[in-house]
Amino acid sequence: MIRAFLFPGQGSQYPGMGADLVEAYPHTRDVFEQADHILGFSLSEIMFDESDGAADRLRQTEVTQPALFVHSVAAAAVLDKLGVKAQMAAGHSLGEYSALVAAGAISFEDGLRVVRRRGELMAQAGDARPGTMAAVLGLDDDVIRKICAEVAPEHGTVQAANFNAPGQVVISGDPAAVEIASQALTESGARRVVPLPVSGAFHSELMEYAVPGLREALDGVEIQAPTCPVYLNVTARPAQDPEEIRRRLLEQLTAPVLWTGILSAMSDDGATRFVEVGAGAVLSGLVKRTLGRSIETKPAGKAEDFERPEVFQISD
Repeated sequence: MIRAFLFPGQGSQYPGMGADLVEAYPHTRDVFEQADHILGFSLSEIMFDESDGAADRLRQTEVTQPALFVHSVAAAAVLDKLGVKAQMAAGHSLGEYSALVAAGAISFEDGLRVVRRRGELMAQAGDARPGTMAAVLGLDDDVIRKICAEVAPEHGTVQAANFNAPGQVVISGDPAAVEIASQALTESGARRVVPLPVSGAFHSELMEYAVPGLREALDGVEIQAPTCPVYLNVTARPAQDPEEIRRRLLEQLTAPVLWTGILSAMSDDGATRFVEVGAGAVLSGLVKRTLGRSIETKPAGKAEDFERPEVFQISD
């Protein structure tokens, strides 16, 4: 019986995130203050803000990614103080960096610097070649791949970007190609195709612009073998070799997130309790959709989630 930590990616942010952790668990203040110092601006002020304009600021990719990363690391620090350790880990897209920090493969400082650069580069890639994404519900993965492959040659890039759960896939690419593919997917039996409010075509060829800059950033990072298995987005398998981890983090920019495969592999390898470390509950929902409603999931992002630490423990 194994406890798995899951770390959320972009879309899980919310105004006020992290403020309650600092109030209830003062040692987490060090995480936020260190982040502010490294970044050279008060990320914590943006995160803790609950005013009307806070959500808009948090939606900016170059702010969203560091905010989610720092929040997850702070939440993991609470779990660590409670004696709750990851026995395996994975992170969705950006969350992969949080998972690697939690597993000791990357330092917090290096992780934050790379995440900030990644956010900047992805925002620039979205400006250089505007793209979009859409969620496809209720259709088989192979049908989605086939239709994207048929649409792309004539209308531009469109590809499956996130395999989130059975019957829940996100496509990404040029706006015209995504629109045409969305119509074809609807005609092929998709229950719904929902345009997503994003600033770029993440996990697609349109992110190629960001590859050289991220390669340079990753080349400057020391990566260690993780202390527990970390299942990677690109392969849906755990990796121990630091150079493979570095390579896969770069590939992740333009390759699909194989989240369904990750959850299935974790379950096959013995995971029985999934702890969502950070903002929101998106990943817990995907666990239920992929592995069944009976699978245990626990939130670990708000101060109230830690009031009963025994819920995170798992008996042999």
